[in-house]
Amino acid sequence: MNKIIQDEEFRYIESGKGQPLIILHGLMGGLSNFKGVLEHFPNNGYQIIIPELPVYSLPILNTSVKSLSEFLYDFISHRGLKDVILLGNSLGGHVGLLFTKNHPELVKGLVLTGSSGLYENNLGDGYPKRGDYDYIKKKSEAVFYDPKIATKEIVDEVFESVNDRNKLVRTLALAKSAIRHNMAKELPKMKTPTAIIWGKQDSVTPPNVAEEFNNLLPDSNLYWIDKCGHAPMMEHPLKFNTILQHWLEARKF
Repeated sequence: MNKIIQDEEFRYIESGKGQPLIILHGLMGGLSNFKGVLEHFPNNGYQIIIPELPVYSLPILNTSVKSLSEFLYDFISHRGLKDVILLGNSLGGHVGLLFTKNHPELVKGLVLTGSSGLYENNLGDGYPKRGDYDYIKKKSEAVFYDPKIATKEIVDEVFESVNDRNKLVRTLALAKSAIRHNMAKELPKMKTPTAIIWGKQDSVTPPNVAEEFNNLLPDSNLYWIDKCGHAPMMEHPLKFNTILQHWLEARKF
């Protein structure tokens, strides 16, 4: 993985030159989840930027999808970026949607994959069992179609997060904020071109969620990846990159 850059209060990874493509990770997803995208697109005319979202460091009363969207605005302003493409997975997709609704003039295109914003099956239902490693392992594996994608490193990271009271409280606050902040009424007014890339076997944000996004957004394209769960860019990086590249080229981005 590329080295993390620390710039004032921002931490991020950056690679390549050209059209800025900002990647927004999910609640349990680290920057490494987008390794495939980071390896492919900088060689193809894109400047890939992955900011670390402050999911564990905001004041608890200000831990929400809205405050993450405001953080993204501060980051984009700090970097002097415009005409960006946003790519968000899970909670990151939700942050991208809200940012695009509030700042359409800054966003040229939006890519959603396993995004919250309409509905999600939350990890939060089982947190009382947080000390149980096997339970967390099963929960982590259920995110993917192929449970082997949930490596020991991924399971350890989730286990550490849910057993750290500070992280757990913020995880639950963000999960609740995502559920409360349903965007169904706002989506039909959003004209930004959007690619929806979804795993056919996603159990966290099931396939009907992707269909609903596609029906509600005025200018969207829906793409399916089979034998795939909630994180297509991790389970099928080559397919994901091919679909994304095709969409970007078709839209002349």
